[in-house]
Amino acid sequence: MAGRPPELFPLFAGLDTLPGVGPKAVQAFAQMAVDKPRDLLFTLPHSGVDRRLRGSIREVTPGSTVTVEVEIGGHVPPRRMGGPARVHVRDSETEFQLVFFHARGDWLDRQLPSGQRRVISGKLELFDGVAQIVHPDHILRPEEAGDLPAFEPVYPLSAGLTQRMVAKAALAAVARAPDLAEWIDPALKAREGWPDWRDAVAAAHAPAGAEGLAPTHPARQRLAYDEFFAHQMTLALARATLRRGKGRSSQGSGALQDKVLQSLPFAPTGAQRRAVAEIAADMASEKRMNRLLQGDVGAGKTLVAFLALLIAVEAGGQGVMMAPTEILARQHMDSLRPLAEAAGVRLEILTGRDKGAERAAKLAAAAAGEIDILVGTHALFQKDVALADLRLAVIDEQHRFGVAQRMELAAKGQAADVLVMTATPIPRSLALANYGDMDVSLLDEKPPGRKPVKTALVSAGRLDEVVAHLRQAIAEGRQAYWVCPLVDESEAVDLTAAEERFRHLRAALGEGHVGLVHGQMPAAQKDAAMAAFAAGETAVLVATTVIEVGVNVPNASIMVIERAEIFGLAQLHQLRGRVGRGAAESTCLMLYQPPLGETAERRLAILRETEDGFRIAEEDLAIRGAGDVIGTAQSGLPRFRVGDIERQAALMAVAQTDARRLLGDDPGLDSARGQAARALLWLMEQDRAIRLIAVG
Repeated sequence: MAGRPPELFPLFAGLDTLPGVGPKAVQAFAQMAVDKPRDLLFTLPHSGVDRRLRGSIREVTPGSTVTVEVEIGGHVPPRRMGGPARVHVRDSETEFQLVFFHARGDWLDRQLPSGQRRVISGKLELFDGVAQIVHPDHILRPEEAGDLPAFEPVYPLSAGLTQRMVAKAALAAVARAPDLAEWIDPALKAREGWPDWRDAVAAAHAPAGAEGLAPTHPARQRLAYDEFFAHQMTLALARATLRRGKGRSSQGSGALQDKVLQSLPFAPTGAQRRAVAEIAADMASEKRMNRLLQGDVGAGKTLVAFLALLIAVEAGGQGVMMAPTEILARQHMDSLRPLAEAAGVRLEILTGRDKGAERAAKLAAAAAGEIDILVGTHALFQKDVALADLRLAVIDEQHRFGVAQRMELAAKGQAADVLVMTATPIPRSLALANYGDMDVSLLDEKPPGRKPVKTALVSAGRLDEVVAHLRQAIAEGRQAYWVCPLVDESEAVDLTAAEERFRHLRAALGEGHVGLVHGQMPAAQKDAAMAAFAAGETAVLVATTVIEVGVNVPNASIMVIERAEIFGLAQLHQLRGRVGRGAAESTCLMLYQPPLGETAERRLAILRETEDGFRIAEEDLAIRGAGDVIGTAQSGLPRFRVGDIERQAALMAVAQTDARRLLGDDPGLDSARGQAARALLWLMEQDRAIRLIAVG
């Protein structure tokens, strides 16, 4: 594809080509992630100051900004070194003072000559009952007053920048904005009443009043939509590339699936049957499947994934299931083994721990097609792992697996269908932002037999009662998790917290009853502690949050979470989901350190009200915001400068539909609108998307 369109060059020049931006300012702007004029275009004012001319300061309340025309009276020099100089002034109704610190007398005389008229704009304050403006923002001759905007935008700043510098640079950047051809669907643009791109940029930087700052203002809405649309174009291109990659039709006979279903003590839920049907249809088609299987804690994703793997085997191929950690890979292995036995298929596990002859034998069996289903960690991605006929890759816990890795898997040259499982219910808007390149299957029913978990809030002061309750439960043969928080960024501190709790509980409950798992342990030790707990050899497992994902011990019916108030909602919901998997009544005790803040209280109250992960996720988003819900650092969640994923979820959904439709009609982006969309991708720096078009 041709390079960046020339009309965008001025927006991608150095910042120092803008007036008033020297080397120091360039560094200060970099702190705000502003490196070129284009970034300034999308750095919009967050508030504004009303600078309309008033008759008198009496029209506003002290503490706000006022603009008035005054007659200048006498100057009062500072009484002592470093004290303030004062200038008496009078508007049409009343007198007040202008106050200056460290101002040179001759400068004041020139700016504010006694007996003349000036327009003053600044913050009005009351000091000892006297109205005053300290260091007015503007001092203008009456004939210049027209230059003052009635509503002055206020920009975000970093150290070393002033409002005036940013506003001047932003206006210069806006002046460089070229007229670009329209990439928005004309019907949508007309329906929403959105301005052209260039007009939208100009309007967003020159709001006429507070309404011009609202996300609902047509100019801002249009710019937010542009960001979402560019992002969804990238995802849609990734999806089209994956699907354009030669897929293979894998049609199952149903024979192996029937054997498994007959071996189960219960019938699958409607949601499970629906998900399997969606997956089967995708696998049967010639296009590559790229599907997200999203289910709440305990919704039965494993069964759905295994039935999908059996479709691959029935069609004469193989399947792999990839987990993020060794512990989880082994767990999948344990939960799939009985299903594999029922179906009569060969299931093996491959992790970084397999060495030497054992590993070589497994690799040979996989390459020869003798292994039907291979479970493992990302060791499955290594160069020497070859499968005779890989039809389906199931990837567990999407969070640590972004669009780039999905594309890498596809690039392994195998035309495998991809099914990603996530146990984290994600609100729709975030699912669209993060997984917009995928089709989604939802498991929104619980299988029969899952009992609700009783959830109680307990103040940390009642720790002894909790331990006594545990002692009683252990005597009855029950098992419990005890989760210690990650209080501190430094793992050493968390470690001592977990180790101290471990020692305390061991003293209280008896040596052999308590195990410990934390992030700093060698993998083998971690696995041993987990295995001992799973086998019922230890009754209580003290852990940092490593147990959050996927651990399955049906006999464990008590979950104690220490300092529950510092955990996120989704995390608490995940942790609670570790119990309630067996026949026993389960409880989750959330220990908190009083007093509880308002947000923490709201979080814990929601957990007591509901076990619906999707509702919890929506609440979590409302409380914390998008970056935190997915954990922005490792989520690959896009950073939008104008768009707000939480408040503009509906806009994101429209952008997805629109992007997919445009690519469906014009896969090479060759039409006039397609060419305009290419310019948008350059403008929004979606380089990956641009490379994908080139590949196309």
